Amino acid sequence: MEPVTLTTDRLLLRTVGPDDTEAVYRAAQDPVMQRWISQFPSPYLREHAEAFTGQMVPDGWAGDSMYTFGLFLRGEAPGGEGPGGEGSGGTELTGMLGITMRALGVGEVGFWAVREHRGRGYVGEATLAAARWAFTALSVDRLEWRAEVGNVASRAVAERAGFTVEGTLRSGVNNKGVRRDCWVGSLLPSDLGLPSTAPYLPART
Repeated sequence: MEPVTLTTDRLLLRTVGPDDTEAVYRAAQDPVMQRWISQFPSPYLREHAEAFTGQMVPDGWAGDSMYTFGLFLRGEAPGGEGPGGEGSGGTELTGMLGITMRALGVGEVGFWAVREHRGRGYVGEATLAAARWAFTALSVDRLEWRAEVGNVASRAVAERAGFTVEGTLRSGVNNKGVRRDCWVGSLLPSDLGLPSTAPYLPART
């Protein structure tokens, strides 16, 4: 798939490339992200950012395996006439979001926020936009979220976006060589008032 661009009231969600390497590298120096994001090496070197923006992201889109969006603030047109004009292409990185395909009709969302932009609801806003896109454009019928137990910030974002936390998976993640328990949650098309691709028959309780 060719990369797509999504918009929200405040954000532009677009793919990232070599021009964004410096911003990714700077954001990834945050020790909080290196602690909780299992995919982040520690220390996080420039070569890691270069591999991410130059190879991992474009390969994911090309192979329909991982769809990565940088979350950028939308600019305003000259004269304050709303989105558009200089800056509307999204130049200030506020976070990152990816949807990784895990099985037929099942994707997993992961995200992080730049430290200076936390607490403003940007990631939750982007998660809802990406979820709607996944449900309608990718035929995803279940979007999962996982985070190591204790990552309360990630859980708060997921719950605000409408995810139902379903439980705890023992030894569910490998974080830098150590297996740890993780929370797992899900968002379904019906949670957003959208139809599923395949019929869904919930278990009777």
